[in-house]
Amino acid sequence: MQKWYHIIPKNTGLSIYVWIIFCLLPFLFIFRSSSMYEVAFGILMTLIFFLSYRLSFVSTSGWVYLWVSVEMAISLVMTILFGYIYFALFLAFYIGNIRHFGGFLSLYIVHLTTTLVAITITFITEVDSLFPQLPFIIISIIGVILLPFTVRYRNQQQKLEGELENANERISQLMVLEERERIARDLHDTLGQKLSMIGLKGELAGKLVPKDPARAVNEIHDIQQTARTALKEVREMVSNMRGTSLKDELIRVQQIVEAAEMSFTQEGNPVLENTPLLVENVLSMCLKEAATNVVKHSNASHCQVSIVQQTNEILVTIADDGKGMPESIEPFKGHGLQGIRERLEFVNGSLDIQSMDGTKLTLHVPNVIQNVKKEDYS
Repeated sequence: MQKWYHIIPKNTGLSIYVWIIFCLLPFLFIFRSSSMYEVAFGILMTLIFFLSYRLSFVSTSGWVYLWVSVEMAISLVMTILFGYIYFALFLAFYIGNIRHFGGFLSLYIVHLTTTLVAITITFITEVDSLFPQLPFIIISIIGVILLPFTVRYRNQQQKLEGELENANERISQLMVLEERERIARDLHDTLGQKLSMIGLKGELAGKLVPKDPARAVNEIHDIQQTARTALKEVREMVSNMRGTSLKDELIRVQQIVEAAEMSFTQEGNPVLENTPLLVENVLSMCLKEAATNVVKHSNASHCQVSIVQQTNEILVTIADDGKGMPESIEPFKGHGLQGIRERLEFVNGSLDIQSMDGTKLTLHVPNVIQNVKKEDYS
């Protein structure tokens, strides 16, 4: 689908309707002429200008400078003949999109010079017709001076933001890879030696059964003890693995929400008692995803998080006073809601959604009390 972007500039601080007026104004200036030849010539120049302007966005290499030269010539002619200088703003915007600094600076100087020369000549020859436009002409000159640098800076900022986002995503991937490698090293260090010992003792016990049954029984006991020790070390390693607690995630959520200039309130105790680490990690990830949705999509001014640990389940509610969910989005199909539901289902939980006077997500997770009694491996 063809976008207006290629004719009407975006992100310049001016409304699209202002640019539409700039597109229509040439005809007003043209039709003031008394000669039909001048009217036809002006319409032809206007159409050629917009055609060249469109081609300058889709062309590459040296063709770009050819079309820009045509546009500058037309802008100069339209200014001198009809007193219409506003094509210069279109050119100023396009010049700001040129990436090569040498080409940008050259075209900027040429465009500024030709625009000032054309306005000066027109003022000398037709001062009466241009004097009523003096405020708009001054604004146009300021735009020709500042707009290219503004557009260039904004494009560079967007490029850097995109590179930063890619870098953060890459860092996240590397962190996951590093964590996997760390877990693999820990498992290897914990289990490698003991599994090798179990294998060797198993072979030795197999050989000793027909020759020395009593010694074979001792070896089998050693195998059992080694297996228990390995199991105990693996459980301790898993339990000591760092996970995101609900309390820590809630602090980060508050920072994100307040950074988006929303107010934040929290109810309930975020410290869950005797809750398995896996369940708390799932709730933390779901809370993070829900808060991200509030910041990105809700247009809300307030966000509230409520945590209730009941006898049979844990309830985490995220509510905002924003615009609610669009009717075009099916339940659980938009803004990461499917991912939240899948995470909750992994721990036998569920997700409820209400979209009235804002959006309210309720996370339900069965309150499975973790067994805190230690096993005796001695």
